[in-house]
Amino acid sequence: MRPSTNTRTRPNGNTPTKAKAAPGTKGARKALPALFLPVALVLSLALLGAGCSQGQDAGRTVTVTDMAGRTVEVPAQVDRVVGVGAGALRLIAYLDAVDKVVGVEDIEKRDRNRPYVMAHPELADLPSIGPMHGGEAESIVAQEPDVIFWAYTTAREADDLEAKTGIPVVVIDYGDLGERRTVLYEALRLMAEVLGRQDRAEDLIAYIEETVADLARRTAGMPEERRPSVYVGGIGFRGAHGILSTEPSYEPLAFVDGRNVAAGLGPEHAMIDSEMLLEWDPDIIFVDRGGLSLVLDDLRRPEFGHLRAVRDGRLYGLLPFNYYTCNYTTVLANAYYIGTVLYPARFANVDPEAKADEIYEAFLGKPVYESMAEAFGGFGVLQRVEAGP
Repeated sequence: MRPSTNTRTRPNGNTPTKAKAAPGTKGARKALPALFLPVALVLSLALLGAGCSQGQDAGRTVTVTDMAGRTVEVPAQVDRVVGVGAGALRLIAYLDAVDKVVGVEDIEKRDRNRPYVMAHPELADLPSIGPMHGGEAESIVAQEPDVIFWAYTTAREADDLEAKTGIPVVVIDYGDLGERRTVLYEALRLMAEVLGRQDRAEDLIAYIEETVADLARRTAGMPEERRPSVYVGGIGFRGAHGILSTEPSYEPLAFVDGRNVAAGLGPEHAMIDSEMLLEWDPDIIFVDRGGLSLVLDDLRRPEFGHLRAVRDGRLYGLLPFNYYTCNYTTVLANAYYIGTVLYPARFANVDPEAKADEIYEAFLGKPVYESMAEAFGGFGVLQRVEAGP
């Protein structure tokens, strides 16, 4: 930043004339400069120090080790960044560094129904840096970022992009909120070190830990007979799916110690057959609203009319969160809503919509539950399904 060259003049441009002192004030006016000299000196030294510090940082670099084990030299002061690959931009938003973003992948401009874009719609108006999953070198260079953060990539790909652009590439591992939560924290701390957002990272990590602990406290020691069986259908996986798409380790349900009937199928996404669902016959079915229309079409099939949850009207809608990888905010919001359905006494003081907004605001600086509900439909009981002939 160039130093200011403005000088103070009167509105008409004339040089100020010397005013006469009012009676009885002459001595006081002479004393004022002496009184304020120490304060002025301190302020001048502070401003000089700040200016020197910024000037030194502008040309200085620091070395970090990224999550692919690469040693990367980055500017000590980073003002312009891009995030490529699923989740990279989201973590930048979590770290309250949207003001540093100078370009986004095409997917962020094409579809604005992710919470971090709802909270920061200005992101969708930034220049394109290429397609999803890594951008395009020439488009990235055109925006002149100081650093590129890249999620879901390899050391070799990062080296190649760095060679093409001449811009430091920092690889991050997105982690999760479950067994790899410490990996997520490592990513947040690494990015915060580069962005100068260390305090923000620690505050967010503390909030996540307290939220997960609160869910665990609320559901601890629940007797087995009071834990209804649950199935979660309509899970999005590279697109929308119907009732037979599920997730055996569905994190929002795991956070409240729910009895997932699909738990034995493995850790990740699964497509089941209708016979399995009919055999499980869960007490409650939750539906990812991202696939709601497909789910409702499925449930109109005659065989599904025999499901206990369908007969009893115990179908509940959840917000989709698997959208260009996991939206952690919505995972936690869904967990609280599921808790109110499964264990109403344990979650009696929770308003799930208000809690969702608290979570969105803690991560993103703005409440966006209403926007999510408008886009997908909010928490609540789903319409009663009438099976076909």
